[in-house]
Amino acid sequence: MIKKFLNRKGQNYAVVHLNQNFKENSVDDKFWIYCETCKSQVFRKDIEENLNICPKCNKHYDFSARKRIKLLLDENSFEEFDYDLEFKNILNFPDYETKISKYKNATNEKEAVITGKGLIHGVEVVLCVMNPKFMMGSMGAIVGEKITQSIEYAIDNKLPVLICCASGGARMQEGMISLMQMAKTSQALSKLSDAGLLYISILTNPTTGGVTASFATLGDIIIAEPNALIAFAGPRVIKQTIKQDLPKGFQTSEFLLEHGFVDLIVNRDQMKDTLFNLLSLHGYDYCKEGDLIAHTEH
Repeated sequence: MIKKFLNRKGQNYAVVHLNQNFKENSVDDKFWIYCETCKSQVFRKDIEENLNICPKCNKHYDFSARKRIKLLLDENSFEEFDYDLEFKNILNFPDYETKISKYKNATNEKEAVITGKGLIHGVEVVLCVMNPKFMMGSMGAIVGEKITQSIEYAIDNKLPVLICCASGGARMQEGMISLMQMAKTSQALSKLSDAGLLYISILTNPTTGGVTASFATLGDIIIAEPNALIAFAGPRVIKQTIKQDLPKGFQTSEFLLEHGFVDLIVNRDQMKDTLFNLLSLHGYDYCKEGDLIAHTEH
């Protein structure tokens, strides 16, 4: 049967022509990805082995929360905070329970954020990582509470806080309660600042809505991954409102760096070392005993 692929006698290789619809149908292809940035067909395994980064153009694709924790923290150092917060459909929003159950089964996670503490090259930190695969990383009461309690733990134990943001914004199924989390998390970060402790915000694709308007942009240092969408409202909504064309690259991390809203753009594979350097510059380092933190008051 393979003979039909050989164009001429004596040919010992086959020429395989891609389907004309490859571009449109390849995003979920088992073996290939059509990179939307460099317009190349890339072997899926090459991207996955490169931390979900296109090896041809450096496009940063989605990265799971668990993989991000493993990437940033020292091996076997992560201790997850289990606040045992029970989901409640306070507003009796239709089908909300069904959706939550669906995302729990799909992601094997309880909510849209994972919180805990761990070590970055021996420096202890409190780490919160949002999961865009869980209801678009939307922030509801439990997400807000987990982040707030993590910040309070950091204050009590004099630890720096790192939050990896990836969210579609406030969760509409919880209405005003979800919007209250913006003020709640912001107030907790204000107390962290008053305690003289460092907060580093890491913006990944996408960071939007109420998360952008609260804790995501309150970092003492704000880092972004390349080409991340960082916004409050989407570009289509803004364009329809102001009736003007938007600048090229509007709402990308590069645009925000140029205009002073982001301090650093860091590749995923360089993030851990960059965070360690920033922690060291701010007085967080090893104690002689080993795995404790020495915090210098400023």
